[in-house]
Amino acid sequence: MSKLRLAIAGAGLIGRAHWKRMLASGECELAAFADPYPSAAMLADEAGVPLYPSLEAMLAAQRLDGVVLATPNLLHVPGALACIEAGVPVLLEKPVADTMEEAIRLADAVEAAGVPVLVGHHRRHSAILEAARETIASGRLGRLVAVTASATFHKPDEYFDAAWRRQKGGGPILLNLVHEIDNLRALVGDIVEVQATGSNAIRGFEVEDTVAITLRFANGALGTFMLSDAAASPRSWEQSSGENHDFDHHPDQDCYVIAGTRGSLQVPTLRVYEYLGAASWWNPLVKSQVEIREIDPLVRQLDHFCAVVRREVPPRVTVRDAIRTLAVTLAIDEAARTGLRVPITS
Repeated sequence: MSKLRLAIAGAGLIGRAHWKRMLASGECELAAFADPYPSAAMLADEAGVPLYPSLEAMLAAQRLDGVVLATPNLLHVPGALACIEAGVPVLLEKPVADTMEEAIRLADAVEAAGVPVLVGHHRRHSAILEAARETIASGRLGRLVAVTASATFHKPDEYFDAAWRRQKGGGPILLNLVHEIDNLRALVGDIVEVQATGSNAIRGFEVEDTVAITLRFANGALGTFMLSDAAASPRSWEQSSGENHDFDHHPDQDCYVIAGTRGSLQVPTLRVYEYLGAASWWNPLVKSQVEIREIDPLVRQLDHFCAVVRREVPPRVTVRDAIRTLAVTLAIDEAARTGLRVPITS
């Protein structure tokens, strides 16, 4: 079977990460880059592929089997719609859109055209997350009761040299939390109500730097989430999972604890504490370890996208699924601004 010809729109950090995985893939190869910035020319030369100033120009000039959209968030929906119109399947980086209206518009277009779109919540392809989901689904934990989660890390001062990162919409809720909400939805189930308190006390920027969040899940479980990009702490997915080697790794740390009536699971270490007899604080909690084989989730996502392009499987994360993650994230942003409980209606 010949390799699929895939193109990448957006030659930034995420686009480069996708290209590196394509280099090692037996399923696909890079056909072109689309990016208007002059710095992209060097990358295209290194890859030995043509560079186009826009996605539209690339779609008009190239015969493509699929496109990876790694563009700025604002361009996600217009880019995906252009690919759909051209009949080209899409791997669309998250978040799926900036607004619910745009996301729903995209979902409607996908369903009308029948062109598959895989949303790039790449942690859904994580071996860690997969093993955690299987452990919970096995019933070992009993009925889920409580979730304690965090994404606490410290962004460097130079990160905020870009003015938009100091302004509304440029904070950790909309840039970082969307990944965590998708993780918790995958592990625990849909979230139906949120509350939040935000603060910008550390940096004093217009945008938040720390947020305390409460979550109500559809299955009755309750959760708390501490989010901060100003905290000297290793309790974030990137720092504790070790899946992204660009980050400092603390393999003994967990960012989620999911507790049920019979046991609890710590993620990403996958340590389980459970009662083998009657559940009682007088009885011993037996510790065990779920073993996995480490696999790069971006590699697994690319393999899955190739199968989607060939129409062998449906997208693991559809636009409709990603909309539910976006809805929760936007609701938390609203709750942090208003102090109100916000129900999730999507």
